[in-house]
Amino acid sequence: MLPSGRPPIAHTEMRGIVKRFPGVLANDHVNFDVRAGEVQALLGENGAGKSTLMRVLYGFYQPDEGQVWLNGRPVTIQSPADAIRLGIGMIHQHFMLVPSLTVAENVALGLPSSRGPLTDLDRVSVRIQELAKLYGLQVEPDAYLWQLSVGQQQRVEIVKALYRGAALLILDEPTAVLTPQEVDEFFVTLQRMAADGHALIFISHKLHEVLRISDRVTVLRDGRNVGTVPTAEATKQSLAHMMVGRPVGWQPERPPLTLGEVRLQLGDVWAQSDRDTPALCGVSLQVRAGEILGLAGVSGNGQLELAEVIVGLRPATQGQIHLGGVAITGESPRAIMERGLSYIPEERMRDGMIREFSVAENLILREHDQKPYARAGFLNQRSISGRATELVRSFSVKTPSLETPVKNLSGGNIQKIVLARELSRQPRVLVAAQPTRGLDIGAAEYVHRRLIEQRQAGTAMLLISEDLDEILALSDRVAVIYEGQIMGEVPRAEATPEKLGLLMAGVTGDR
Repeated sequence: MLPSGRPPIAHTEMRGIVKRFPGVLANDHVNFDVRAGEVQALLGENGAGKSTLMRVLYGFYQPDEGQVWLNGRPVTIQSPADAIRLGIGMIHQHFMLVPSLTVAENVALGLPSSRGPLTDLDRVSVRIQELAKLYGLQVEPDAYLWQLSVGQQQRVEIVKALYRGAALLILDEPTAVLTPQEVDEFFVTLQRMAADGHALIFISHKLHEVLRISDRVTVLRDGRNVGTVPTAEATKQSLAHMMVGRPVGWQPERPPLTLGEVRLQLGDVWAQSDRDTPALCGVSLQVRAGEILGLAGVSGNGQLELAEVIVGLRPATQGQIHLGGVAITGESPRAIMERGLSYIPEERMRDGMIREFSVAENLILREHDQKPYARAGFLNQRSISGRATELVRSFSVKTPSLETPVKNLSGGNIQKIVLARELSRQPRVLVAAQPTRGLDIGAAEYVHRRLIEQRQAGTAMLLISEDLDEILALSDRVAVIYEGQIMGEVPRAEATPEKLGLLMAGVTGDR
């Protein structure tokens, strides 16, 4: 029996699962299984069908064909409520919690009280403390959600699932918002849960984590199961090959560093968030021609606001920003771009594209009113088409036609369009915010290669990323931001996940 008193789910099988959406075969006769006491990883590129398969298991979707089996018996899971009753829980990448409630209230939300119309939060709190102690989760039942860090909120999600008696737990990209130290703690919790007899499904794009925590790995490609292998027999290279169907280069070649003049400089920059709270608190940075300065940090610590302040989308309340020695503080985005800055935004569909516009139209957005693309107020379609054809070929954009609306393309091809437009301007400074977020391994490899090429062309680059592997692969120096402040800068040769992780958590040598 599990600590919840529920018997473990010895074997969960998904047999021949087919799930279709209009124009898309998301799961094509997929077989998948997980056993009690193991961590089964689920890998695949974007669009490979991982999330769809798990949504079938959790009752969000109904399969068009196929069957779910628990302990050798077929079951019908028509809703998440059915899944929970059967002992299946799911930890979503974006937490399903209410910030204004306490931990105990979030855990009890939606469950009947043992006292009828009266609350039993005292009993809920006792059980939370028991589970927290058992799995080393360290949560306070009386704490309000809004007071907790992202890592602590994730622990609440796990406690919530365990409180409901989850014997099988689906974990969707669970480490995306954690520091390296929090990942270490989280993996200890997973190992304890597996040792107690829970079955765990671990969805991640971080292959080093998959190799570290899982017992077996299943890989999906184009909606099909291309294989399940024991983790002990797998490598990053072999798993990546299974995912994309070809060898993948992991570390982009980085020619020797050739530094030029300071191209981007921030001095004591302050700015407010959208909620009118301090987002940047005295940020000072400089980036030289021919180098990549990586900015690491857990999501929500001022990265978005910093990028927006630099490119003129958010006002600085204090401090100065210089581009090529010229003050640009308070200038319009257009004026800043004309001085030689290019921007790869964090939200490419919101800030980098016009969804309904065609591929060709998005490629000339920056210069749409300038020659040769416009004359006397009218667009020159021949010039636009010629330029778009050149960029689509140069950046290997896969699109049915130049007239295709960008909303119909994959995330990787949309990002290639952003890169094509911004890099073809031969920028003096490039601000690249989360340039591979949501991209699969093949697309991310391509983006990394183009960024290194830009570095070699002498561009000064600020790389803002929450992916430490990306930061370490591309950066010449690494700065860490925490609660709107730069906690420190580390030369690439001295940067380790452990050192950066401490800074990402706000811990410096003098604290």
